[in-house]
Amino acid sequence: MNITVAKSAGFCFGVDRAVKIVKRLAEEGKSVRTLGPIIHNKSVVSDLEKMGVLAVESLDESESGSTLVIRSHGVPKNVYDTIKENQIEFVDATCPFVSKIHKIVSEMSERGYTILIAGDSSHPEVVGIMGFCTGSVYTFKTSEELTNLTDNNRQIAENPVCLVAQTTFDVKEFEKSLKIFKKVCTNSIFFDTICNATSNRQSDAEELAQRSDMMIVIGGRHSSNTNKLYNICRKHCDRTFLIETADELGQISFDEGDNIGITAGASTPASIIKEVLDIMNNKSGEAIENVAEENFGEMLEESLKSLNTNDRIMGVVDKIEPNAVYVNLDRKQTGYIPINELSNDPNAVPEDVVKVGDELELLIMRTNDQEGMIMLSKKRVDSMKGWDVFEAALENDEVLEGVVTEVIKGGIIVVCNNIRVFIPASHSGVGRGEPLENLIKTTVQFKLLEISKQQGRKRAVGSIRNVLREKNKAIREAFWNSVEVGKKYTGTVKSLTSYGAFVDIGGVDGMIHISELSWNRIKHPSEVVNVGDTVEVYVKGIDEEKKNISLGFRKAEDNPWTVFTNNYKVGDVIDVTIDGMSSFGAFAVIIPGVKGLIHISQIANRRIEKPQDELSVGQVVKVKITEINDEKKRVSLSIRALLNDEEPAAPAEEPAAEEE
Repeated sequence: MNITVAKSAGFCFGVDRAVKIVKRLAEEGKSVRTLGPIIHNKSVVSDLEKMGVLAVESLDESESGSTLVIRSHGVPKNVYDTIKENQIEFVDATCPFVSKIHKIVSEMSERGYTILIAGDSSHPEVVGIMGFCTGSVYTFKTSEELTNLTDNNRQIAENPVCLVAQTTFDVKEFEKSLKIFKKVCTNSIFFDTICNATSNRQSDAEELAQRSDMMIVIGGRHSSNTNKLYNICRKHCDRTFLIETADELGQISFDEGDNIGITAGASTPASIIKEVLDIMNNKSGEAIENVAEENFGEMLEESLKSLNTNDRIMGVVDKIEPNAVYVNLDRKQTGYIPINELSNDPNAVPEDVVKVGDELELLIMRTNDQEGMIMLSKKRVDSMKGWDVFEAALENDEVLEGVVTEVIKGGIIVVCNNIRVFIPASHSGVGRGEPLENLIKTTVQFKLLEISKQQGRKRAVGSIRNVLREKNKAIREAFWNSVEVGKKYTGTVKSLTSYGAFVDIGGVDGMIHISELSWNRIKHPSEVVNVGDTVEVYVKGIDEEKKNISLGFRKAEDNPWTVFTNNYKVGDVIDVTIDGMSSFGAFAVIIPGVKGLIHISQIANRRIEKPQDELSVGQVVKVKITEINDEKKRVSLSIRALLNDEEPAAPAEEPAAEEE
């Protein structure tokens, strides 16, 4: 027999991580409960039970004092909510690739997208993904089911749709489904969320099955990815067998001249694969192709962890230094991210981008086995994800948000989804002649104008101005639909003229006439307000045809006559300042904005020819209020009434002073 092992076989990153988390907790002496079997492999689950790790089917079964572990499949959002509400101690071992899908469907649901999931609706991973959807969600297992789904639910094609896939979904089936999706759902976006390890495992298994007389698929019978491997191999090799343990090999007949291929599901540990190979090697008496060594276990583990340039890999931030971020890849090699590969923002501080302990999806830039170092990139993975969002945003004319990082020739750079977007100066929303530097480090909203390729690289161009225009248009329409006389607004003074002040009251400018700025006479609006001031105003008049708004600024309670009548009465003795003279008396300022008349007959206790004989402008004199005419807003004053040797003065018949 000639036996060949598929290049990609056995534990994937997410499963391996989950099992190691559980083992670590058990070794620390904690009482561990997993929400469902940690993986679909009886042998591994049995070994964990010997360590005291038990699987529970519901939160109610989780004992007080125990640590609950959420398995790599993940759970719906409401389970997390219940865990937090009941203060259950837990550790989240959800595969980072699955967590990424949770984030995608949550964000896209909130944006109004219908979610399509390529996967088995009864599978725990898909159940968890559906639990993060806040709107409509549908699942399908085959391209035929997708066709039936879209034919029977026309609203899917009519509304924005987002497509994701179960991480272990059949790659070939997803490609067929994607063609249907793009054709039927024109207002759509898709994310290829099939795990790279799954994709590689399936393609390696298919290639091996095509040149083998028999295929042995090792894995749990309840494992989704193992069953998919079995079905893929069966298409190309009729003699395909699914086994869970090496003990089941006794039920299979082998021919001496067979070319036998072996692959394993993501839940199959290296120890079981090794046991199967040891038995088959003894049966054949021949070396196993590419893997016959005394230290087979270590070689198999290393083969499962082979790394290639441009592969994606998960890692945990271990150390942050000024020039690089070091990452634990859970293998012998050390991973590092140069600062220029961490973020597209040249001003970004590493500690603001990542924290020690963060799990990152990274792109392998270069391997160096001699030094044991692997150069990685975070920004390139982020950009790959970002371009999917950008292409959908351009097609659907959606608004995006980013941070202005630098000013360059002709415009500014905005970083969004780790992609550098060029905003021409004319589309920056900044007035001509104003400095663009004021936008640095601010968060702005923009729309994409184009996505183009230049020298093999994608380039995005956007516009802040277009978003502002649409916002202002909507604001103006809303304003004119709700404005009415008397309505109050908080506004900003935009400009001043000799006849008034123009105020922005929410996308629409209104004018405060100079006479409305103060109860006192002023020569220029700048005596009361300045450009940039925040003011409280109310609508005095509306000209809908000309779209003009007249605003009031003076407050009734500040009216000098109101202040006067609230604080003074007939009979009060007060100090006043002489302000002017006439042939029939003198005018005196009581408070700013209110004057009274001292009739010539009330200036002295003797007859005088003219007021100037006794008084002068600017002189402060003591007077008595003898009359207040609220209707005509007139006040009569008397000096004579205060002279001891004279009778109280009668009200003057001559005209009294009006409020000025």
